[in-house]
Amino acid sequence: MRPSSRIPGSLAPNSLATVRAKLGRPVFDLTVSNPTRCGFTYPPDLLRPLADPRGLVYSPDPRGPRLAREAVAATYRHWRVEPDPADIVLTASTSEAYGFLFRLLADPADTVFAPTPSYPLIEHLARLDGVAVAPLQLDSDDGWRLDRTSFASAPETTRAVAVVHPNNPTGSHVARDDADWLASVCAERGWALIADEVFLAYPLDEPPAATFAAETRCLTFVLGGLSKMVGLPQLKLSWIVVCGPPAEVADALEGLDYIADSYLSVSTPVALSTGGLLRAAAPIKQAIADRCRGNLTSLRSLSAELPAVTVPAVAGGWSAMLRIPTVIDEEELALDLLERRGVAIHPGYFFDFPGPGWLVVSLLPEPHVFAAGAAVLLEELDRRVREL
Repeated sequence: MRPSSRIPGSLAPNSLATVRAKLGRPVFDLTVSNPTRCGFTYPPDLLRPLADPRGLVYSPDPRGPRLAREAVAATYRHWRVEPDPADIVLTASTSEAYGFLFRLLADPADTVFAPTPSYPLIEHLARLDGVAVAPLQLDSDDGWRLDRTSFASAPETTRAVAVVHPNNPTGSHVARDDADWLASVCAERGWALIADEVFLAYPLDEPPAATFAAETRCLTFVLGGLSKMVGLPQLKLSWIVVCGPPAEVADALEGLDYIADSYLSVSTPVALSTGGLLRAAAPIKQAIADRCRGNLTSLRSLSAELPAVTVPAVAGGWSAMLRIPTVIDEEELALDLLERRGVAIHPGYFFDFPGPGWLVVSLLPEPHVFAAGAAVLLEELDRRVREL
């Protein structure tokens, strides 16, 4: 891994603009993570709920307006769970939610386990709060299931375990028996469990997985938000569902009240419009899901005649992986594709894959853009394999 090069998110927009200007033709951005830039048609009246006149009155609640928390609780009916709105805390973003939880659960130099490979966010947020991150390894040879030996030498300073369900970019769910084992370990050792479920509403190769929002064995925090739930990253609202043993839940909510009350970061108009936004944006959520499935099918079809390249199963999310020969330098390939062919992809080391030979592409681009960019990528891979 090259730590200095590991940048969270897509390749820098300025670099794409520079390449576009240099090439004089469109860049096929297969790293895009913002659905509002991917040609989806948003309902023209989508933002109408923001005009609710109640948004003119400031009546702060550390957990956010109850009306919004009720709307969030109702979304879990899809998974046959309905949390008590009193056990939900609203935040401005999932990143802020992580920050609140690190401050609640850990002191500086304490430890949180987080999955690897994964999107490089948790470790950066933890570092901002002085919290150490230990790797919870995902086993590439076992469908990216949790490696249960990860906790063999867990430090005494461990306070929590974070999972991303489904993971970004591996797309792997936490298997049911792994979830049971993890909850038992956390309960036994007094650790909290943080379940990031921002992509849970987007199943791909597998049926929808169960949410952690019904967990009762250990103190559990389930994260979600408008950004991924309905493709609205510009309307900043996320949430923490707190569940587990009642006494621990009560203590955690008291601590979160103190932290959230110090920030009061949630916008009242956005919070009050949560129910309306969730209803109005449902077609966008479906369109994103259909797009991701379609592009994944396209990628597999295009790669079918290249035995040296495989597209592993993806349980859910907005990304796909390509397994390529390890002798191909993934960073050199990514840079060459961007500078010479105008195709942007992510090399696997951005996400701490266990070794070379991994590429990651977004499934969000418009189908013609995705197919064209994927065709160029696979053509280049085929050429390099033939030269080996």
